[in-house]
Amino acid sequence: MKKYIFTILLALILALGCSKNDEEFLDRPPSSILTQEQIFTDPSAVLSVLGDLYNRYNDFGTVEDWPSLARFNVAYWSEAGRYPEFQNDGWGFGEWGTWDYGYIREINLFLERLSEATELDEELKARFMAEAQFLRASYYFELVKRMGGVPLILESETYDFSGDASYLQHPRETEAAIYDFIISETDALKDILPTDANSKSRATKGAALAMQARAALYAASIAKYGATTPQVSLPGGEVGIPASRADEYYTKALDAAQSIIDGEAGAYDLYTNKPNLSENFSSLFYDKANNPEAIFVEDYLVGGGKTHGFTIVNQPRFGAEEEEGGRINPSLQFVQSFELLDGTYAPLANEMGGDPVYYDNIGDIFQGRDARLAGTVILPGTTFKSKPVDIWAGVVLADGSIVSGDSRGQEKTLPGATGQVQVVGFDGPIDGLEFTAQTGFYIRKYQDPNTGSGRRGTQSDVWFIRYRFGEVLLNAAEAAFELGQPDVAAGYLNRVRERAGITTPLTASDVTFDKIAHERYVELAFEGLHFFDLKRWRLAHIVLDGNPINETEVTQNIGVATKRETQPYSIWPYKYYNPGDPNDGKYLYKISRLSRITGADRFQFGNYYSEIGQNLINNNPKLVRNPNQ
Repeated sequence: MKKYIFTILLALILALGCSKNDEEFLDRPPSSILTQEQIFTDPSAVLSVLGDLYNRYNDFGTVEDWPSLARFNVAYWSEAGRYPEFQNDGWGFGEWGTWDYGYIREINLFLERLSEATELDEELKARFMAEAQFLRASYYFELVKRMGGVPLILESETYDFSGDASYLQHPRETEAAIYDFIISETDALKDILPTDANSKSRATKGAALAMQARAALYAASIAKYGATTPQVSLPGGEVGIPASRADEYYTKALDAAQSIIDGEAGAYDLYTNKPNLSENFSSLFYDKANNPEAIFVEDYLVGGGKTHGFTIVNQPRFGAEEEEGGRINPSLQFVQSFELLDGTYAPLANEMGGDPVYYDNIGDIFQGRDARLAGTVILPGTTFKSKPVDIWAGVVLADGSIVSGDSRGQEKTLPGATGQVQVVGFDGPIDGLEFTAQTGFYIRKYQDPNTGSGRRGTQSDVWFIRYRFGEVLLNAAEAAFELGQPDVAAGYLNRVRERAGITTPLTASDVTFDKIAHERYVELAFEGLHFFDLKRWRLAHIVLDGNPINETEVTQNIGVATKRETQPYSIWPYKYYNPGDPNDGKYLYKISRLSRITGADRFQFGNYYSEIGQNLINNNPKLVRNPNQ
């Protein structure tokens, strides 16, 4: 019976289908796909395609990938699955690589199709073209920073299925040629893109000049300091830039930076909206309402389908909106690198003459320092979202022994006392207990103070700033210093330092390479730039030399660019318990190295440029390998 019913239904369906013209029925245009003609006659559709290209912008460090912001021992990662990172002695040659020519091809196709469009307003069309070229130059900048010279492809290419793909194979350009392209491209774009300091997430004249300044500075320093590592070069120039070009690039960097500083790109300036200087510094990374410092950002929107979980994974564990957080723990070396307000360096005073230094309040050890410290790091004794953090490691008894616990906020009975009392903070530190402040600190930069930002269901819309005015000042200072203009460099450095509360201005004679490097280290920390500074100055193999660090070394050579940083150290606060003693109830600090830190990072010469893998060479035999790999 079922067989006969099925046969009748099939006949009916065929009859109904055949009642229309088959060709007309099957050739109906799809309702969910726009044709090329439909896209490039509609400004909104063009902007949508362009928005997808923006959304695929390639960043080295970003709030969406928290470990990428905190590598190279500026911090420890308080997450059990990440502990092996601190038990290794180095990196493979493929680390940090990128090779997305599919993205470049899509930008080239967009440019070619847009150039053929005839129904768009010419001014709007020119802006769209310039934005796409800006994105292409941005990705070539990422390529050259990581890979060295790469093939420069500026038009779409299509395989003809002839069996011979040799016409699609291109040799690597020189490293200098890629930097020259980025500089010339941004030079051509800067007067096409809008001069609009209020536009943050789309390319503007300010963004183009900021990229140009950074790229030219990188090229200049590779040219100058590459001479110290001749083994990091290739005879064809695919890696390495002639030293003779250093001043040319430094001049381009200074000119581009000064164009922004002088207001030619719009009203950019340092963020100075809040009277508390530490709060002011932390606010510049999340205040979107009136922020003259941000030049070009990756933006997010709660409720708009684009958020991130940086606050969820890094918020202080005690009182967190979700029961997690605390992953980035800034290192002792980083914390103590912040100067005293008079501009001098000093280790955190935990001992004097071999005896502990006692503090009335847990946070007193950090007082009188560069305001950027408390704006970048959540310190013991401070708050987040109006809730105090609870960072202390245990109780020190009169004989020097320590009473602590292996769980957050654990209670025990102290000698001579009745009843149990808390003996360790609810934020730790406890060695090996993940999601707590194992170095004694949490990160503050990029943390979202808004209610709900630490919940999975809400998350955060704090933007990630790719280019900002503070970096532009530091780029100008470095370029001016390298060009023999220390007085100009001092002026730019002082603008940044004054905002941080430093009371003693630098003079021309105070400006040294170490001072330039230090200022970038503390101002731009966790912004994805420190690693490239070490690479372009050819210092990575010195700073990360593969040898362990001892406790004495940690407190020495503060502010020296070549200071070794192969392992992150901790400094833990303790309460002193000795009833009747004048120091009873006060705090002292002890320096330690966490037990999971058994390796010491070794940066090899082959790490200066990421590996061009055999699979790429198989597809394109014209490529040459990077050196020392």
